[in-house]
Amino acid sequence: MTHAGRAQPTGGAAAIAEAIARGARSPQQIVDDTFARAHEARAGADGLNAFLWSDERVVRDQAAALEKRLASGDAGPLSGVPVVVKDNIATLDSPTTCGSRILENYRSPFEATAISRLRDAGAVVVAKTNLDEFAMGSSTEYSAFGRTKHPLDARLVPGGSSGGSAAAVAAGITPIGLGSETGGSVRQPAAFCGIVGVKPTYGRVSRYGLVAFASSLDQIGVLGATVDDAALALQTIAGPDPQDATTRDVPVPDYRQALTSLDGVVIGRPREYYPEQLDREIAERCDRALDHCRALGATVRDVSLPSTDLAIPVYYIIAPAEASSNLARFDGVRYGLRVADDGLRAMYEATRSRGFGPEVSRRILLGTYVLSAGYYDAYYAKAMQVRSLIARDFTAVFSSGIDVLFTPTTPTPAFAAGSKTDPYDMYLSDVFTVTANLAGIPALSLPIGRVRGLPVGGQILAPHFAEQRMFGVAQALERALGSEADR
Repeated sequence: MTHAGRAQPTGGAAAIAEAIARGARSPQQIVDDTFARAHEARAGADGLNAFLWSDERVVRDQAAALEKRLASGDAGPLSGVPVVVKDNIATLDSPTTCGSRILENYRSPFEATAISRLRDAGAVVVAKTNLDEFAMGSSTEYSAFGRTKHPLDARLVPGGSSGGSAAAVAAGITPIGLGSETGGSVRQPAAFCGIVGVKPTYGRVSRYGLVAFASSLDQIGVLGATVDDAALALQTIAGPDPQDATTRDVPVPDYRQALTSLDGVVIGRPREYYPEQLDREIAERCDRALDHCRALGATVRDVSLPSTDLAIPVYYIIAPAEASSNLARFDGVRYGLRVADDGLRAMYEATRSRGFGPEVSRRILLGTYVLSAGYYDAYYAKAMQVRSLIARDFTAVFSSGIDVLFTPTTPTPAFAAGSKTDPYDMYLSDVFTVTANLAGIPALSLPIGRVRGLPVGGQILAPHFAEQRMFGVAQALERALGSEADR
């Protein structure tokens, strides 16, 4: 069942804000349009199940408050732009459940910095979106509140863990969504759904208010119907934050400054990302995209990132280890669900057993094991050493004159729900994305065509804090591909 083609809401984010600023549209009208599209996407037995929370009264109150701001001449760059937010990012006017029974109906006493900056810019948060529980998954099948469905075919997954936000943007409900990344959870669903997904440099966007999964990997990322939408969203939320000591005081340039040509740009093609077993049609779409880059003046060079094949095992040691520590706080005492039982230990066990789903439990057990006495040095410490090698590979390549790298985003198009029963098979969905998280560099996925009728993405990776360069290449390629991105 088809809900939508490539996302085409009322207009791009900038166009909506411009129309509101000159009085051609009102925030209330934009909200009405947004909810009309949301109701259409949710209609019938194959509704997307992208939203976990949306209260039209609360959203209309936001729009009314914005109209008062506009009347006083206070128009922000996102005035009236509807935005959806992954439900592991704290908001004051709605629950923050992380897609988990253990936090069902939990309301945060504070709001994430990224949300505050969106509101300050005039954005209207219309919904909190579905996700794999605590952002642990690659398909949004592991939500305690049911799986999200692909906007082109309800039998398929939209990717994950930010599948709810990706599906909402791809269905044309909003032009912008917020997601989170630990190993590709914005870029992978963006590729599956045929939209743009961006992971910024670690430290570019505040993590304050993002519920922790793996703190050295976690980041808030953005999803956009177009490269320009994603650039505007990241421009709004980026920058240092005194509430998050991991943010860097690095200037935020204009990400929307498009390149008219790619003359002088050197693009690296890492051979490890194009193995023989890569889907032939995905490889062809990547080659076509690189041909467009050459036509725009870019030089394409083959390069090597030799530690790439170690990324998945390294990631699935580090991320579960940090998760087991971060999720220890959910014990029935301080947050959310509490299952009464005889004695404190029994209460802990009953609460966590009932509150956590199978994937979260699996990762907590794995993480606790690799951090335990006798195994820490053999697993976690060794994984951290190899992580340094992966980061060193990127540093060496970028130091050799490469401006950006271009790779597939995923090894396959969207797959059928329930088709990946082996956890390791599911983990391999992120094989091309986890390296950017381990190295802390920025990365972007944009649509480069379709394979067997389904969208596929190409990934652009850049050096630390070189998002402007990454967006410039992406905007040039998006224009060059044009309608080819839809076939």
